[in-house]
Amino acid sequence: MNKKLVLIPLLLLVSLAGFFQTANATSITSATLDKTTYLAGQTGYISVSIYNDKNDKIRVTELTATISYYYADNTVYQQKFFTSTTLPDEIAAGQTETYQIPISLPTNIAHGYTNPFVEARTDLWNNQADEWRTSDRPYYTLKLYIESPYKQSYETSQQQLEEQKATSATLGNNVNMLAVTTMVFAGAAAFLMFLVFTKRTRPNPQS
Repeated sequence: MNKKLVLIPLLLLVSLAGFFQTANATSITSATLDKTTYLAGQTGYISVSIYNDKNDKIRVTELTATISYYYADNTVYQQKFFTSTTLPDEIAAGQTETYQIPISLPTNIAHGYTNPFVEARTDLWNNQADEWRTSDRPYYTLKLYIESPYKQSYETSQQQLEEQKATSATLGNNVNMLAVTTMVFAGAAAFLMFLVFTKRTRPNPQS
């Protein structure tokens, strides 16, 4: 019975320690894509913000984005992309730094949604030991949408059709305007000819 009473406070202490460790952890506060939709073969980047919630400086030793997707033949493929920033990179206590991870999609990737997994590895500076020690590995999951190439082809064909309609309408208006102008000039010419003919055929008054 006494052993159980001793274990309960110990378990509570462990739980509280875990809570405070999590609350003080380095975190990825946001990860955003540079486009709302992508096409097969396109390139882009993910902007990642890392916040240092520690009491001392940290350094980012690795920052990656892993993308799992299907090829058009339903083959599963996984690719890892790394940040363009030279690492390790330090972040002062209470500060946020933003990094970019360039990505490029295969030309034969299947359309639909996939979830890039962003992960960072960090070290924490230990003043007492005067050295870096391995710290948190925060992560973030986001959603990436790959648009169907058929949709792009359809939208392109629709745009071309609208342009053709606009061209045809402009040409039709020009033809109608030319016809009206021709009729006006023809009417004016006929009226002038009528006046000339009437003047010639009118009998001269006798003296």
